Amino acid sequence: MKKYIQEKINITKLFILTHLYKLNDNRGMGVVEVILIILVIVGLIVIFRTNIISIITSVFSKITSQVNSL
Repeated sequence: MKKYIQEKINITKLFILTHLYKLNDNRGMGVVEVILIILVIVGLIVIFRTNIISIITSVFSKITSQVNSL
């Protein structure tokens, strides 16, 4: 019985240590950060879509008028 309890304690310690190691593993954090940045940029584009289109249109019309004046 004592050996069985000791074996269960060792298994529990091993389980806790492996999970603690996985919590400290930061290799995937870069991917998550990039995905969040992309989502924020896409959200801003969707929110300010009409403003962005009008700015781009005005810039290209100015460029076109200045090129035609040359």
